[in-house]
Amino acid sequence: MRLVRYNGGRIGVLAKDGVVDVTPVVRVDPEEWPPVGMLRVIRHFDTLRPDIEAQVASAPALPLSQARLQAPIAWPNKVIAYPINYVDHATEMSVTSYANVAGFFLKASSSLIGPHEAIELPDLPGRSVHHECELAIIIGREGRDIAAADALDHVLGYACLLDITIRGKEERVMRKSYDTFTVLGPCITTADEVGDASDIRLALWVNDQPRQDARTRDLIVDIPNMIALASSAATLCPGDIIATGTPSGVGPIVDGDRVTIEIERVGRMSVPVRQGRRGRNFVFDPSLSRSSRQTP
Repeated sequence: MRLVRYNGGRIGVLAKDGVVDVTPVVRVDPEEWPPVGMLRVIRHFDTLRPDIEAQVASAPALPLSQARLQAPIAWPNKVIAYPINYVDHATEMSVTSYANVAGFFLKASSSLIGPHEAIELPDLPGRSVHHECELAIIIGREGRDIAAADALDHVLGYACLLDITIRGKEERVMRKSYDTFTVLGPCITTADEVGDASDIRLALWVNDQPRQDARTRDLIVDIPNMIALASSAATLCPGDIIATGTPSGVGPIVDGDRVTIEIERVGRMSVPVRQGRRGRNFVFDPSLSRSSRQTP
């Protein structure tokens, strides 16, 4: 099953001929604030699934051209990300602090956007912004201190994720948490439909030119151990997102580019890149006077 959010927070299922609206079945108010309806769907998915499947079998589908897909999860408790989780990426970045040594970090959930939005580059002259192609693990069941052997029981499904990054030596969380810097979608493909995710292909193109191409079998910390490691420190909640890290081939994106990501059996999405007018600050902008800086 492929779950989506679309057209202002409605919940749907991607079918062959479009999107089937299941909003009434799952009892989500598209206008609720905060927008946590999908989190409740995820938490109660096993109970809701028969009614969702019945709706998909009987209701008409909205043509995909009329469905504006949003980030399938808008308000997760956590966006967990793993740095340097492919050896080839470590080589290209000239670092040795692999994910099995450094652990994970968090990204601001406000950085999430969906496949019908644009990546907004901050107004930071001279700074390079890079794409990173990643698989997103969507947690379906709460857990703490989850054993690696039991980890996949806590996975609802998977999604495509673009982790956008300002290159530099500043704190990683800040460089990766700008608005629009986490593109998630186009849907949550449930684990039963994806099957074994331990060896699936992920690829990325910029303007139809190939940039990244890898398989999850090459992860340093694999999917079960990423879940186990994260849950050793923090309780994982339904709807939490774990970004698995990027392979080699990262590179700059600029105004006017179009970035496409495809993950085998999970999905494909393509988003534009636009230059923004916001984002300057005294950490990233060397042109600001020293008097503007706060020093210890």
